[in-house]
Amino acid sequence: MVIERVVVTNRKATHLYEILETHEAGLVLRGTEVKSLREGKANFKDSYARVEGGELWLVGCHISPYHHGSDANHDPERPRKLLLHRGEINRLLGKVQERGLTLVPLRLYFKNGRAKLELGLGRGRKLHDKRRAIREREMRRELDKAVRSRER
Repeated sequence: MVIERVVVTNRKATHLYEILETHEAGLVLRGTEVKSLREGKANFKDSYARVEGGELWLVGCHISPYHHGSDANHDPERPRKLLLHRGEINRLLGKVQERGLTLVPLRLYFKNGRAKLELGLGRGRKLHDKRRAIREREMRRELDKAVRSRER
């Protein structure tokens, strides 16, 4: 039985990017970071993933310092290493370099006690794409509302 507990989601990612595919990656964290995540103290604002030296790194993710921590507390903005298989990293690197795509963190969660990051391969949306997505979402809502009112 798989138990997932979501810590933080990146709601702006689906608005700013068209997500083409997703990957699950592990995180290399310090003890105080894990304790802070269990309290839900994380923020994805302006964060992304990049390949550097053949390794995948999460950059710009803010994990607040643990309030019971000592002087050995972690740096909140430090880059964190992501764990993926070599083949997956190479494939993602090829897509990012070739097609101009971006690796965006979508959500951070605990799966069976281990911190995991859902990483999305996304293409940036233009303003007209965002407007079209909003219009389609509103039309779906109105359609669902009409269906529900007919069922009554």
